[in-house]
Amino acid sequence: MISPSAHIDPSAKIGSGVTIHPFAFIDKNVVIGDNCVIMPYASIMEGTTLGANNKVYQGAVVGADPQDFRWNGAASRCTIGNNVTIREHVIINRGFVAAEGTVVEDGCFIMANSHIGHDSHIEHGCVLGNGVTIAGGVRVGYGSILSSNAILHEGVHVGPLALIKGGCRISSNVPPYTIIAHNPSTYYGVNSYILSKAGVGDDQIDDIAKAYRHIYQSGTSLFNALRRIESDIDASEYRDAILAFVRGNEMRIVGERNMD
Repeated sequence: MISPSAHIDPSAKIGSGVTIHPFAFIDKNVVIGDNCVIMPYASIMEGTTLGANNKVYQGAVVGADPQDFRWNGAASRCTIGNNVTIREHVIINRGFVAAEGTVVEDGCFIMANSHIGHDSHIEHGCVLGNGVTIAGGVRVGYGSILSSNAILHEGVHVGPLALIKGGCRISSNVPPYTIIAHNPSTYYGVNSYILSKAGVGDDQIDDIAKAYRHIYQSGTSLFNALRRIESDIDASEYRDAILAFVRGNEMRIVGERNMD
């Protein structure tokens, strides 16, 4: 069903089984995949591609112009995967720095009043709570949960299966599988419940916890903590992901570390 009261640019490509409610706005150079639902007063802007089975709620703006003074009107992109829920008054800006633009992968749930800045990349299965604010150039790893009103500064990298508690201000990188809480943001433990739901065994969760004891509680430098992890914990997908994340992000991670 496509309402005659909706505005749909003639160049937009609309898949089969799509529902577009009255007063929705579909701009030029837009692709909407099969079985999507666009609710009243939602806007899908130029340069945006939606996959299949997405639902965009009232007042959301998907593919808004980048909010960056460097953008001069050049072509920019926003790509939404499949089975994504975008609730009321969410704003997602197009990206213009990376060739892929702004990306939200499959199965994400973005709650009301959240904002995703230009060139950010939200990996599959993430949940963004109400009022989450993500600046430009941020990457959020798969399966991560950002609780309501969390704020992520420009260029931050969040590892997979992390949990950021409500209201946290994140100005550095969040390692995989961690829980981050408070302000200033602090390491609060391992995200064991979500890890177990993802099929990670108890022994592996114990090794993850041991790795973060070396990083946050051993009283040594981060360089030495990583060497201790390599010598003390058997190689595995999860241990190696922690090492690669810390080293790949120039040894910059959130949270005060015990250096007594």
